[in-house]
Amino acid sequence: MSMASSSRTATRSKTVALAGNPNTGKSTLFNTLTGFRQRVGNYPGVTVEKRTGFLRGTQADTSIQLIDLPGAYSLGAQGADEGIVMDVLLGQRDPLPAPDVIVCVVDATNLGRNLFLATQVLEIGQPVVVALTMTDLAESAGLRIDVAALRERLGVAVVPVVATKNIGVDSLREAIQQAVDAPPTDRCPSFPDCVCAELDGLQASLASQPDGGGRDISRVEALQTLLEPGGYHESRVIKRCGRGLANELAERRQRIASAGESIAEVEARVRYAWIDSIIQRVVTQVKPPKPSKSQRVDRFLTHRVFGLAFFLLLMGMCFQSIYAWAGPVMNAIDGIFVALGGWLGELIPTGPLQSLMVNGVVAGVGAIFVFLPQILILFLFITILEDCGYMARSAFLLDRWMGLFGLGGKSFIPLLSSFACAIPGIMATRTIENRRDRFVTILIAPLMSCSARLPVYVLLIAAFVPSTPLLGGLVNMQAITLLAMYLVGVVVAIAIAFVVKATILKGPPQSFLMELPTYKWPRPSTVLYRVYEQGREFCITAGTIIFAVALIVWALGYYPHPASIAQDHDARRAEAAEIYEANDLTQEEYRQRLNQIDRDESGTYLRQSLLGRAGRWIEPVVAPLGWDWRIGTAAIAAFPAREVVLATMATIYNLGDETHERSAGLREKLQAATWPDGRPVFNLAVALSIMVFFALSCQCGSTLAVIRRETNSWRWPIATFVYMTTLGYLGALVTYQVVIRFI
Repeated sequence: MSMASSSRTATRSKTVALAGNPNTGKSTLFNTLTGFRQRVGNYPGVTVEKRTGFLRGTQADTSIQLIDLPGAYSLGAQGADEGIVMDVLLGQRDPLPAPDVIVCVVDATNLGRNLFLATQVLEIGQPVVVALTMTDLAESAGLRIDVAALRERLGVAVVPVVATKNIGVDSLREAIQQAVDAPPTDRCPSFPDCVCAELDGLQASLASQPDGGGRDISRVEALQTLLEPGGYHESRVIKRCGRGLANELAERRQRIASAGESIAEVEARVRYAWIDSIIQRVVTQVKPPKPSKSQRVDRFLTHRVFGLAFFLLLMGMCFQSIYAWAGPVMNAIDGIFVALGGWLGELIPTGPLQSLMVNGVVAGVGAIFVFLPQILILFLFITILEDCGYMARSAFLLDRWMGLFGLGGKSFIPLLSSFACAIPGIMATRTIENRRDRFVTILIAPLMSCSARLPVYVLLIAAFVPSTPLLGGLVNMQAITLLAMYLVGVVVAIAIAFVVKATILKGPPQSFLMELPTYKWPRPSTVLYRVYEQGREFCITAGTIIFAVALIVWALGYYPHPASIAQDHDARRAEAAEIYEANDLTQEEYRQRLNQIDRDESGTYLRQSLLGRAGRWIEPVVAPLGWDWRIGTAAIAAFPAREVVLATMATIYNLGDETHERSAGLREKLQAATWPDGRPVFNLAVALSIMVFFALSCQCGSTLAVIRRETNSWRWPIATFVYMTTLGYLGALVTYQVVIRFI
């Protein structure tokens, strides 16, 4: 390839980063510019979401990649999200290159606050385009913005856009393409001479460090290192350059303070003075301001009483949709995979391949897709609430109440959703910006009693808890027991939240700062795409782990598969056929006998499998809980998915795998089960012990897979499994040992 050809190829690929405050319409603008042709993932090593796409409408020989950066108020990097923003803009986050153009998204209704980040972006030294969003709302508020004057004062292209209505998007696209080769602006705020002198010295010192790679340190990076003691940038440069730099920074800050400047205030004072001078020239209040529609609506929606009542009503609808409305769709999906398994079972000859395809592959894929209705419905609600502006109000309303439990207001919706299923609840923690609150919420979400635990509760309560009337007959003991199973998870979750935030996720208290964006109609295409995106991501990432776990469980329950078992049961089938041919059995009796032989064969295989043997191996461990090996086997089988516990117990007791929680046959089998010495296996103490274990343990491989995806580490799902299993065992042990003394 010639040098000229190589040069042409190099100019075809450019990178553009979108930066801006939260709630400025940045993500909507990104979706519009890319036409939803995006890739979503996480930045390596962190849980911050990364979205990239390609700019639509570019020239045939040009490829412009867009990066949608997390929302940030400043490049001072108070959290992981803002640290990512700075890293990407400076080209320090592999594998992303430094952007050729930075699009700074600025909310026209809050120009003063949004320009603070813009002034920092201008200092990076890259071409910048300002996308002025919410201009329609600014006009409604009586604000007139002189775009030409703003363009002149900033020295960069300023394009008014309303992404939800596709207004100004073509002009912005053209401005981005023109800015690729444009020089950076030189119109930035001027800092005091003492600060500039220390900045120059710090840049030179950092560039000369042996571990600094000899790279130039940008003005904005050096400034944030200097003016943010103990911040993200100082920690990073000290880690790279050594502790000696800490002493140098302290000396430079002392010299600035000696010159009469406050380290804590100088940046805000300088930037806002420059911003105010711009606003005075470009913004005109053409009509007296009056309460906006958002402010009038907020009088009700943020009211301590009426606002909270509305929120609870809204959450009731959301919870109902996840818990009940998704049920028919989930049953339909389950029915499809059951039918598919039945069809394959008839198509493939009996043997390992048939069992693998039916009970491994089909069941594993079905275990992935059966969760989709709940995930899609939850994220439909969350996306609508976020895009219309209500999500911030809900966090504002609940922050005081959730603060009593050591959490923030945004933890409520994920935890409420987890009562239906922890998987969508954990995925919903993406709305929590505070990393500590998000991880604590993820860790305790599986303690909420999800719908998969309910069949276990119903079966054991109906079989072993007496229906003694209480409170004058208003409730009975069975209802109180069911409520207690839900409450035990909530109470333990609160305790765990306090412990975790005081130990492994300990940190200084963070002030509650919540911006209430203006209300707006969500864009349907954006809402639907984000819902689709979350569903696809679950299937691809968590789904692969769920599928792998399903195959492992199948193998443990299938092997070894002795031929002698089949021979023994084939002999029983032949004997039954002879009796039927001799007319000693009716056709119905013959069919029932064959079905029972099939169930006996399945039970024998399971008891002889690795899974059944594991149940016998752990019997000494679970005996203090009042369990025998059969309960232990069912508990092991339920770790990947607690939904299978009833089917496992039914198979062990030769009832087949289609028995449900209200089955009289399974209830009778459990009531009649005995130890070798004739003692009953099940009683009230054992039933309560099993229920407490299921309430506190994490028997859901799908949940652990989602925790792995959301935390971007195996450490957190392993920690969740260990601490919940330990809690479940100890809770079951205490329950059994206490209750057995009173019955």
